[in-house]
Order: sequence, then structure tokens, then C-alpha cells
Amino acid sequence: MTDPNVPQQPAYQQPPAGYQQPLAPAPGDYPGKTLGIVGLVFAFVFALVGLILSIIALNQSKAAGYQNTPAKVGLIISIIVLALYVVWIIIAVVIGATALATLGSMTYTTG
Repeated sequence: MTDPNVPQQPAYQQPPAGYQQPLAPAPGDYPGKTLGIVGLVFAFVFALVGLILSIIALNQSKAAGYQNTPAKVGLIISIIVLALYVVWIIIAVVIGATALATLGSMTYTTG
């Protein structure tokens, strides 16, 4: 039996008017997961965009205390692809400069 001198708490308290229950994340979902996947996809096509998105996703996941494997893979692939782009540009410039030097040294004779 309960003591009539002790105030009783209701079994369920109603939240204040206008209060909305916060949305819980979906099970298995964590901050930066979707952005990490997008960064991974962009790493193959637009490496600089993939690099930026992967860095943002990693920072979001790290702040929430989660591991983000797609963002890590996207970061690594973006760095590799960007390095390949730089090597390709250097090779193209060297070949172009050599071709221009060769054409400039040619003399045309008419005869």
C-alpha cells in the first residue's frame, strides 16, 4: 500500500506542448556514411571532388566516434588518382614541348 503523505509520480509524464520527439538515426547508420559512399564514387570520376567529400565524411564520422571505411577508401583512391593526373599532365607537357622544339628547329626548303 502507498503512503498518502508522499506525493505520487504519475506513471507517464506528458511532454510539454509543441515538443517533438527527436528522430533517432536508422540502425547501422552513422554520420558521414552516405557522404563517404558518394566521395568513394566521385574518387573514380572527379578525384578532387571525391577527395573533398571523403575528408568531410571522415571528419563527421570521427566527431561522432564512428569508423567510416568508404570515406577512407575514397580518400586513398582520390589521392592516387590525383597523383596519376599530375603525372599524366607532366608527361603531356614534356611531349608537347618536345614536339614544339622539334617543329621549330625544322627548316623548310623549297626546291
